[in-house]
Amino acid sequence: MVFGLLINTVGWRGMFAIGVAPILLAAYIFFRVDESPVWAGRRGGTQERKPAFWPAVAANWPVLLFAVFLMAGFNFFSHGTQDLYPTFLTVQQHFPAGTVSIIAICYNIAAIIGGVLAGTLSERFGRKRMIIVFALLALPCIPLWAFASGSLALGIGAFLVQFFVQGAWGVIPAYLNELVPEGTRAVLPGFVYQVGNVIASGNATIQALIAERTGGNYGLAMAIVAGTVGVLIAVLMAFSKETRGTRFTAASETPAASAS
Repeated sequence: MVFGLLINTVGWRGMFAIGVAPILLAAYIFFRVDESPVWAGRRGGTQERKPAFWPAVAANWPVLLFAVFLMAGFNFFSHGTQDLYPTFLTVQQHFPAGTVSIIAICYNIAAIIGGVLAGTLSERFGRKRMIIVFALLALPCIPLWAFASGSLALGIGAFLVQFFVQGAWGVIPAYLNELVPEGTRAVLPGFVYQVGNVIASGNATIQALIAERTGGNYGLAMAIVAGTVGVLIAVLMAFSKETRGTRFTAASETPAASAS
C-alpha cells in the first residue's frame, strides 16, 4: 500500500527508510511478549539439564548440513519469486505503480493464507508431505505467473505461486525446531536459516544476469530459478525424515512427573 501511494514521491530510498519503522516493534516484544514456557521452565530449574550445545552439534552435523542446503533452496524459492517480481511488472509489463501495488498486496495475502493453511495441514498429514505437496503445486502455476499477459492473469498467477511457495514455508518454523537436536534450538534453527539465506543472497543478481542475456526477459529468469529450486526442495524433502510429533519437554513438568 505504501509503495502504491508513495513510490513516485519518496523513491526507493524513502521506501527503504519506511521499511525500518517496524524495528520499533522490538520494544513491544521486549516488554509485553511472554517468554517460551520451555525456556522459562529451564531458567526456573524445573527441568533436567539441557544437553551441551557443541557436542549436540558435532553429533548431528549431517542433519545440520541438510538443513543449510534446504534453507538455501527455500530462500531461493521465496526470494526468487518475490524480489524481482515488481521489477518484472514495472519494466517488462509496463504496469503503473498502483497496479504493481495491488498485485503485491494480493500475493502477500495469498502468502499468509498459504502459510497458515499448510502449517495447519502439516499437523494432520505431516511436515514432510505438506512441504513436498506445496512446493510441487507451485510449479504448474509458474507459466501463468511469469508468462501470462495482462494484470488480471499475472495477478492470479502471482496469487497462486505465493500461496504455494509461502505455504511450503509455513511448515518450516515447526520443521526446523523439530529437526535440530535437543539443546540447540535456541541457536541452530536461526543459524541454518541465515546460512541458507547467505547462499541464496545472490538470487537477484543471478536472475538479473539471466534476464540481461535473454533480452530483458525477467519472467523467464524468475521461472528458471523458481522451477529449479521447487524441484530441488521436493527432492531434498523426499529423503528427509518426518518430524511431526517430536516431543518438546513441557515447562510444567517436574522431574518426578517426567520420570513417571
